[in-house]
Amino acid sequence: MSVSEQNPAIQSSEDMIAHLQGRLAAMEASTTWRMGHPLRLFLGRAPGLARILRLSLKGVWWTVTGQFPTRFRLWKQTRAAKNLRLHPASLPDAVSGTGPASVLQDEAHQKQSVNISSLHFPREAWPEISIIVPVYGQIDITLRCLASICAFPPKRPYEVIVAEDASGDPDVEILRRIPGLVLIERTENLGFLRNVNDAAAIASGRWLYLLNNDTEVTSGAIESLAALLESDPTIGLTGSKLIWPDGCLQEAGGIMWNDASGWNFGRGDDPDRALYRWRREVDYISGASIMLERVFFVASGGFDERYAPAYYEDTDLAFRVRASGKRVVLEPASVVVHHEGVSHGTDETQGIKVFQARNRERMLERWGGILHQQHYPSGRHVLRASARGRDRRTILIVDHYIPEPDRDAGSRATLGVLKSLVEAGWLVKFWPENRARTAWTSLLENMGIECLDSSCPQSFPEWLTIHGMDLDHIMIMRPTVAQKIMSFLDMGGGTFLSFYGHDIHHLRMMREAELTGDEGIRTQAIAMQRLETRLWRQFDAVIYLSEEERDYVRRHVSCAPAHAVIPYRFDVPAKERKPTPNRTILFVGGFAHPPNIDAALWLAQIILPLVREKIPDVKLVLAGSNPAPEVRSLAGADVRVTGSIPDEELERLYDHARVAVVPLRFGAGVKGKVIEALYRGVPVVTTAVGGEGIPGIGNVAIIRDTDVEIAEALKNLLLDDALWSRCSSEGQGLVMREYMAEQHQASLLKALGEVPA
Repeated sequence: MSVSEQNPAIQSSEDMIAHLQGRLAAMEASTTWRMGHPLRLFLGRAPGLARILRLSLKGVWWTVTGQFPTRFRLWKQTRAAKNLRLHPASLPDAVSGTGPASVLQDEAHQKQSVNISSLHFPREAWPEISIIVPVYGQIDITLRCLASICAFPPKRPYEVIVAEDASGDPDVEILRRIPGLVLIERTENLGFLRNVNDAAAIASGRWLYLLNNDTEVTSGAIESLAALLESDPTIGLTGSKLIWPDGCLQEAGGIMWNDASGWNFGRGDDPDRALYRWRREVDYISGASIMLERVFFVASGGFDERYAPAYYEDTDLAFRVRASGKRVVLEPASVVVHHEGVSHGTDETQGIKVFQARNRERMLERWGGILHQQHYPSGRHVLRASARGRDRRTILIVDHYIPEPDRDAGSRATLGVLKSLVEAGWLVKFWPENRARTAWTSLLENMGIECLDSSCPQSFPEWLTIHGMDLDHIMIMRPTVAQKIMSFLDMGGGTFLSFYGHDIHHLRMMREAELTGDEGIRTQAIAMQRLETRLWRQFDAVIYLSEEERDYVRRHVSCAPAHAVIPYRFDVPAKERKPTPNRTILFVGGFAHPPNIDAALWLAQIILPLVREKIPDVKLVLAGSNPAPEVRSLAGADVRVTGSIPDEELERLYDHARVAVVPLRFGAGVKGKVIEALYRGVPVVTTAVGGEGIPGIGNVAIIRDTDVEIAEALKNLLLDDALWSRCSSEGQGLVMREYMAEQHQASLLKALGEVPA
């Protein structure tokens, strides 16, 4: 009974038409669209061939882009929901021939049947979730809903309450026979709204889950809602992504416009598009599947009876949750099939639907001030409106791929930027240049970041044409990425443009050329220098991770708006360490990076034998992704090469290691592995290159540049507990002073011009 079920004419305002016409014009002006015209003309005359081609291309694309497992899972969930059966042989003897048993003789109805003997629910003394299903007759529909709960129950204790609103349907007898079901049978009709309120008053769970009877939950749908509420006390209400029985999207949260009309966001689209996969604040969520704290719902009076018997009550509830200081957040991991219109139809001129237009006016009367101040006119600024972004800074960040923090330090730096902006309340969009969805994409989506992977149908310039007006900032990471997309940016326009370099690439390349004598690398370094210095002149902010790099930029391009930001952030205080008795040396690095390959070879082949002369039982661990063949060849009885490992395993390695070593002979920028080791309380031996850009590093780590000096420092830390303890404590102190989340966020916002310089 949501405002989201409004007449489509309400949504088709002149503003929306203008918006869609603009999007259509941008699409038709694109090169891709024009080139495809002959093919579209041919397929229009052969619809059967067109259908086969579309299905084939979809299958290939889903396989290539890694979407096929998700698509297959969604298909299976939808199919499972549609295949639930009610078998006549399972009906109680007391059911008369006028009930569902006679109706089930109809073949079409047989397809919607449920095996009643399989339905049973736990009776918990202390349920955590109370599932309330309001019902007015339609027992066959309700049984499908209950069967889905049995098939996909939450992991925690729960109860199911069915509130039957005096429909007079004799088939209610079927519900009385379901073990564990709490059945409320009204003696007088209360209407949907009062029926729910009255049922909530007898519920006993901490979380109240309101579920329409014309729905079917899928795997994890209930549990994910409770887990989200439990994990984030700032969230007061959450709800599901609703899909049609055919798998199309019905709603991924709702938008309220300033005239109190509403949109089902994404209606009719592909539910697995990136646009609908990220966790985000919304104006409201359809009451077909929402969860909130029972105490709040009851104490606030439940659904407001001014909207009785139904419609807009769920929207009003979302506004009241926000008025209490909490957020309304869509949980896209919760997917529910909704047979919209089954319970009350879609005709607004008859039945309960006539109250929809009336309650829109009541919503406008009650919340008109907030709607005017915080909401857009119908169809305007959809990018912001779909995520309550009217008063939020909005940024698009472009990098080469989704950050993979188990792969490289650059990804950890990128992840820190994303975290700080989200925590500062920014609306963040992330465009991976390779357009790939990875195992890490869901991490960003759960943080509240839309990842514009291959499921986004627009190219980069097309997306900018449609949404650029809603962006306050665009941040480009790395010079090679900037080089490819600079021509699409409106340099000098109203959007703040920042370049986040990670490190000065040409410095790293030049140092490698000097060490190796490779003239090819030297030529590449010169070309990179030209690119980077050209970029420094064109952005509103040029961001690097150390004061040394900032000053280098300013020396070479005096007009460059160069800034230094804290490179990495840690969210919780470090745990104090005590000396470990083992003799393990740890080197962490991504081995797709040439400086780390060189360092590993130097360490294992030259430095380690010098240490072993005095400490024969010393062990070395080379931990990191993509170990090159020459690195893998170092593995042996005393040398372990791990390959890519999860964060949990890396933490165990730090806990076990006696010393961390970072023997870099070339490179540039701040080395994340040095700061991370200090945070973990592991004493560090590194070179001048390894300690570059870290203020005070010489006071907390041992800096040496020759193999003999590094070996001697390692031997001292392996044997001297007092030296070990001093280095461990002082290193953690440096990180706690300089690299925590608060300092990181402040330096980033300052570089982006959001706080006074």
